Amino acid sequence: MAFGRSDRRRRSAAVEPVTLKILVAGGFGVGKTTLVGAVSEIKPLRTEERLTEAGRPVDDLDGVETKTTTTVAMDFGRITVNEELVLYLFGTPGQDRFWFLWDELARGALGAVVLADTRRLADSFAAIDYFERRGLPFTVAVNCFDGADRYPPDSVRDALDLDPQVPVVLCDARLKDSARDVLISVVEHAMETGARRREPALP
Repeated sequence: MAFGRSDRRRRSAAVEPVTLKILVAGGFGVGKTTLVGAVSEIKPLRTEERLTEAGRPVDDLDGVETKTTTTVAMDFGRITVNEELVLYLFGTPGQDRFWFLWDELARGALGAVVLADTRRLADSFAAIDYFERRGLPFTVAVNCFDGADRYPPDSVRDALDLDPQVPVVLCDARLKDSARDVLISVVEHAMETGARRREPALP
């Protein structure tokens, strides 16, 4: 009996974890669905459809010729970082024609991942511009595809003309630990950005 009461007190004293919303964005075929699926502790929600001949005039498949499906709404997953922090992941669609969904997906987000592919680096500009305009902290994660050239983070930063405080990391979106490290980078960057914004201006 004493053990049971002690156990109940322990459970009632437990603090509910903080839940945060993170976007996973980037160009078409850059690995957003793969990253969410690799790191999610639940079966991810996916809204993928098969690519068809009708979409070829508007879907640029250069560099991703083997891609057969595309996200048409969002991907959703969840990861428990520790007892105090749970992240909800929302993967955005990559094609221009689905950008009308981004404003709704971005509502209430703490920060974002912009996945980049060095073979199609220009595809990252639209997502970077979007988050810069909204003032939403983001990390650029270079997805190191097999056979793609590897560049140091500083070279990628220069090519994308990023502010010095924006983190640039290398990752493999297929690997859980690698994807988890990217998400932690986003949370840390968002917290640091929030702290800087709260600092009083010097007279």
